[in-house]
Amino acid sequence: MTVTSVKHRIEYAFFLIAAFVSRLLPRDTALALGARLGGLGRLILRKRAAIAAENLRRAFPEKSPQELEDILCAVFRHLGISGMEILRVDLLQGKRDLDRYFLFSGLEHLQEAFAMKRGVLLVGGHIGFWEGGAFFLPALGFSVDCIAKRIRNPHIDRFFEKMRSTNGASVLDSKKGARRILRSLAQNHGVGVLLDQHITRREAVPDTFFGRPVWTTPVIAQIAMKQGTPILPINVYRTKDYRYNVIIDPLILLEKSDDPEAVTRNTSLLTANIENAVRRDITQWFWVHRRWREPK
Repeated sequence: MTVTSVKHRIEYAFFLIAAFVSRLLPRDTALALGARLGGLGRLILRKRAAIAAENLRRAFPEKSPQELEDILCAVFRHLGISGMEILRVDLLQGKRDLDRYFLFSGLEHLQEAFAMKRGVLLVGGHIGFWEGGAFFLPALGFSVDCIAKRIRNPHIDRFFEKMRSTNGASVLDSKKGARRILRSLAQNHGVGVLLDQHITRREAVPDTFFGRPVWTTPVIAQIAMKQGTPILPINVYRTKDYRYNVIIDPLILLEKSDDPEAVTRNTSLLTANIENAVRRDITQWFWVHRRWREPK
């Protein structure tokens, strides 16, 4: 047994303890505990807190230091709650939980997109309860596959894959993602993609997010332009009472083209849509991520 595998087993043991506690508690109690742990995390995870503070400062230069500090605290509380939600996502089951916890705006856009029989690219960001689609989309009767990066610890990776697939969603490895996406779309599945993460320059096109240069994958725009696949922006916002507002914006149809400039332009269109979604509640985005990086 290698040092790495021993480390992974130890990590997994601690992870299982945390998961057991979160799942044992009543839902509202677990999420409230998550908020408290998130607040504590801001003090412990100083590097992440510094990244988030800098990202917020540069995204909102008009806000006062006190406003930014209040937002930063809310961001970490949100992240703590998110951690608890992710550990419990498979506990959501059936129409009762769907009706109890989820309110939908724009459901007709979802129905319209699937009725086209071309598959649907469900595009969002790490906003609110971003894992919620693995529950509510199958519960609504829509087939969905989620694009996800593999977690380095294989035991934890298998844990999350099992949880995401409990209610009928499938998980697609982001490696060689384009081929897997095309296969899913051909079956008229929805493919969930979070389009707000940094991508290495060799795989990306230049883009802008909150007024600063970033690199973004062009794959989603390329597929939509080549296949005529509808793109559906969808994001899930948590309310103060731990329910969710699912905002489904009108579908986007891109003109068919293989023009590189059109690909870049349409990728920027999708990024702008995510920025608008973040602005709906800036405390519910993943500000601790190093989305903005110096070009290499």
